[in-house]
Amino acid sequence: MLEKDKFDYVREHVRTVPDFPKKGIMFLDITTATKDAKAMEYMIEFLYKKFKNENVNYIAGVESRGFIFGAALAYKLNAGFIPIRKPNKLPAETIKESYSLEYGTDTIEMHADALKPGDRVIVIDDLLATGGTAVAACKLVKRVGAEVVASAFIIELDPLKGREKIEAEGIKVISMLNYDID
Repeated sequence: MLEKDKFDYVREHVRTVPDFPKKGIMFLDITTATKDAKAMEYMIEFLYKKFKNENVNYIAGVESRGFIFGAALAYKLNAGFIPIRKPNKLPAETIKESYSLEYGTDTIEMHADALKPGDRVIVIDDLLATGGTAVAACKLVKRVGAEVVASAFIIELDPLKGREKIEAEGIKVISMLNYDID
């Protein structure tokens, strides 16, 4: 099957949910694609092909759907998996990074000893919107001296310009499916 056909197959399995989490938002639900074995295979295959020659030590998955893709990719790349979580979910000492949302701020955390200087890391989540969460995750990785090889996503919402924020940090962005809705 051609790569374009695989992308189309995955896109056909992403459900759009109107007015979630609030009125006026068209939410792209990746869970309808993850439950389809072929779509899941194509998503992980896409990520694997992008990073198989990058000598990555770890995949850092952002809670929660980043865990799905991150763990599978870590397995395929023979790399470790690092969870990046919402506050107060990790049991040992953490480092935190706050970031701006449309109406306020949020925070994510990573274990302080999860990475060491020189580690090569991919930061992964399911969807790139404004880029705030991804930039914060990349800052956590960099703060301990590790290198962010790239930030990867299955879905990218182009009008929200999250890619620009991540690239402004000097980080490569990889996404499988681009959407023009916001």
